[in-house]
Amino acid sequence: MRRDALRLSITLLSVLPAAGRRPGTVSSPAENTKKPAENTKKEVRPGLFGGTGRLPGRFPGRFPGRPGQPAGPAGPGGEARPPWEVAEPPPGAAAPGGAPSPALAAPDRETAGEAMAWAPVVGLLLGVIAAAVLYVSGHLLHTGSLVAAALSVGSLAVLSRALHLDGLADLADGLGSRKPAAAALDIMRRSDIGPFGVVTVVLTLLLQVAGLTQADAAGRGPAAVIVAAVTGRLAITWACRQGVRAARPEGLGALVAGTLPPVVPALITAAVLAVTIGGIYLAAGVAAVPVEWILPVAEAAGVLAALALARHAVRRLGGVTGDVLGALVETATAACLVVTAMS
Repeated sequence: MRRDALRLSITLLSVLPAAGRRPGTVSSPAENTKKPAENTKKEVRPGLFGGTGRLPGRFPGRFPGRPGQPAGPAGPGGEARPPWEVAEPPPGAAAPGGAPSPALAAPDRETAGEAMAWAPVVGLLLGVIAAAVLYVSGHLLHTGSLVAAALSVGSLAVLSRALHLDGLADLADGLGSRKPAAAALDIMRRSDIGPFGVVTVVLTLLLQVAGLTQADAAGRGPAAVIVAAVTGRLAITWACRQGVRAARPEGLGALVAGTLPPVVPALITAAVLAVTIGGIYLAAGVAAVPVEWILPVAEAAGVLAALALARHAVRRLGGVTGDVLGALVETATAACLVVTAMS
């Protein structure tokens, strides 16, 4: 896979810095002047998973997103937008440093799809950090499992800019309204959070903290949070497989929906399960700890819970959006942590 896709995945799914040039950036204004044709017409070429990078399905020929810089929080309608959709100065306007702002472009669908295939790797990075927070606070600072679990779950929210929780709240409000798809999508765009969203976020966080608390008390806390973080991002990979439509012609959902052949998430899931099983046997052999078969079972449960929610969301909304993807992350994470809490 291309490094641009990995950098894009890190940028979209976390606050971690992504080294190197951001996808779609143009190095300088002078380059824009010298090569205008390259900036206005882009050759369509197949990518790693095939296809041309054009948006299929109900919105043929539409390219979602507009020029912008990878960064961005919620849009004016409340939905967490792709970072390149952040408002930017007009072309030629001065940047904060005084120089004209360089032209930036949204990534193509092929790169965005590959970024979603990298999502479990980003989840692994976030999970390792959250596991370190759990271990340091619980075992070195002796705060107890409950406080340590709350800090660990909180660190995952901070590392993801709380965008997944925001998507969960928006989806809960939209589905809870029981209105037709168009009206539900309009509700999800709003910047406020309704009672369905508040209750859903609170209950989800309670389940995550309670599950991780029990898993930590059982001696599998760090492994549980790592597995949960990976499984949550694996849910995004599954939601971006071919056959899953976008609910809107713009936004993150339109950019990544249907970009991955079904075999890609299946192979990635098999790899995740294989690494998990190998890890528990290695830990059992090196550290003389019990073989924790509950961990791969929790991964499977998290993916199944996310698939069930994705199917319901697609049926109600007509497809996926960025909010749906965020909700899948939190749902899979919660389901995974609840299962790891079982003896």
